[in-house]
Amino acid sequence: MENIIINQNRINVTRSFLPPKEEYDELLDSIWENKILTNNGPLAIRLENEIKTKINNDNFLFVSNGTIAIQLAIKAMELSGEIITTPFSYCATTNVIVWENLTPVFVDINPSDLNINADLIEEKINEKTSAILATHVYGNPCDLEKIEKIAQKYNLKVIYDAAHAFGVNYKGKSLITYGDVSTCSFHSTKVFHTIEGGSVVCQDRELFEKIKLIRSFGHIQDEYFAAGINGKNSEFHAAMGICNLRHLESIIAGRKRVFREYDNQLDFRKIEKVTEKSDHLEYNFAYYPVVFESEKIALEVVRSLNQENIYPRRYFYPSLNQLTFLESTQSCPVSEDISNRVLSLPLYPDLESEIISKICKIINSVVS
Repeated sequence: MENIIINQNRINVTRSFLPPKEEYDELLDSIWENKILTNNGPLAIRLENEIKTKINNDNFLFVSNGTIAIQLAIKAMELSGEIITTPFSYCATTNVIVWENLTPVFVDINPSDLNINADLIEEKINEKTSAILATHVYGNPCDLEKIEKIAQKYNLKVIYDAAHAFGVNYKGKSLITYGDVSTCSFHSTKVFHTIEGGSVVCQDRELFEKIKLIRSFGHIQDEYFAAGINGKNSEFHAAMGICNLRHLESIIAGRKRVFREYDNQLDFRKIEKVTEKSDHLEYNFAYYPVVFESEKIALEVVRSLNQENIYPRRYFYPSLNQLTFLESTQSCPVSEDISNRVLSLPLYPDLESEIISKICKIINSVVS
């Protein structure tokens, strides 16, 4: 068997948080004792209840990942035709729309916070439009008030892809509780993770019960009500979530420390920072994206950092309206431009100060 050598000195864009092993082991022992591994077991229910309390919303469901969370929302709301969405997000946001045989209609983004430009939404609405699917990019809140007014005016549903938003509060309320439905990712790269996982949060209780039903194949015991899917998650993933939730405040505090060190050391005369742009915001410090003056400079930064075994990420790239498998071409010049020039820098709670200083010196040298 060939040995796989892992470079322990490589600095990636993120590093998954792991709780003290004894905390996880204690919950694993309970799994071995009760022999329940999945199917909405006691740990999955416990995690749901703990998060319900944290976000002050009872309509919360733990699911297998953030992608299926959006699929469940689209199915449960019986959306059809076209969905207005952002071109600046992870590909899952667009993939789900296409996967569900709907048409994504892209609206360009604000150059300041990189969220969907709410002022451009109305011009894309027609008789085929059934919903707006917007992403809180890097945990920055979308223009919630304006999007809500548009949705009410045209009788549209609103889904927020809040994959980056767990732990963010806006105007004293959890950001993952806005919209008709908010979906979240608990992937291992996120601020809060369950290794693999995600969630759905609803405003309407009837919709919540419907999503809960189709998350579990559409049946309860021997009674079948709908054509559902398997969107449940396991006790092992729930156990990781229970452990990590205990450490969420310290995780965010550690990330904030890294944020401020970048803030203090980067030369912003030729670099733009695009997070923490909203008022009334309690941020989770999910990503540290910076936008350079040109794609050439961004790629030179990547090359220079890679030479030192440091790996930022072009996140998000490419602009989703340019995905090659889409049936039609839609122009989104701001998103297309930004996606070529943006980099997310390494960020995790225990990233060493000397590494941060090294990253900043390299970037400052390139941009100057």
